[in-house]
Amino acid sequence: MNEVRKPSFLRHAAAAFVLSACLPLQASGGLLDDEEARKAILALSAKVDSKLRDIDANMRELHARIDTKGDRIIGLDMLNQHEQTMRELASLRGQIEVLTNEIANARKNQKDLYADLDARIRKFESRQEAAETAPTEKKSYDTAMNALRAGDYKDAAGKLHAFLRLFPDSDYAADARYWLGNSYFAHGDYKKAIVAHEDMVARHADSASVPDAMLNIAASYSQLNDKKNATKSLRRVILTYAGSHAANIARERLAQLK
Repeated sequence: MNEVRKPSFLRHAAAAFVLSACLPLQASGGLLDDEEARKAILALSAKVDSKLRDIDANMRELHARIDTKGDRIIGLDMLNQHEQTMRELASLRGQIEVLTNEIANARKNQKDLYADLDARIRKFESRQEAAETAPTEKKSYDTAMNALRAGDYKDAAGKLHAFLRLFPDSDYAADARYWLGNSYFAHGDYKKAIVAHEDMVARHADSASVPDAMLNIAASYSQLNDKKNATKSLRRVILTYAGSHAANIARERLAQLK
């Protein structure tokens, strides 16, 4: 800020006053004697000195006012600069807050993305493991069934039993239990045949092989000469599957037992 200029017109006014005060004296110089002139000059000098003191006091007061006003102007300018700085700081704080929120949201999205990706990878690995084990499961079942087709019923029973121990909840479990009972029956182990077929009926009631398994239970009892349980098993087939092919076979066998 430019320095506030202090006016100098008061000093010029004071000089003009002194000159104007001397003019009357010069105009009447021929009318006054030396004593009167001396007294007049002394009086005029005192009057001028008093007036100069007043002017000087007024000038000091005016300078003080000018300085105060200048300080106020400087203060106002600094205040304006301070307020501008505060506004800029407030704007920066707002931008920082926005950026902070954006970073927090980005980190959260990144964390969610990683969690989702990890879940998908785990799911994929689980499916891959299932796909890798599926051929082993089917191969085990096929090996047992090949032994059954070859007429090696004892070996087939052993392989089907091992398969069910390894894969009790396999999609082949119902068929494996049914053919296990048939394998036991084929090589003359009727008691195990009954147990295997009863297990199949209890575990897989919705299987289409259940009626045949129940007929095989009745046949196993007949081979054991247990006519009572054989009859009971055949009647169960007739009642449970009335009108079916299995029910007709059960009636024929029941008639033969009588």
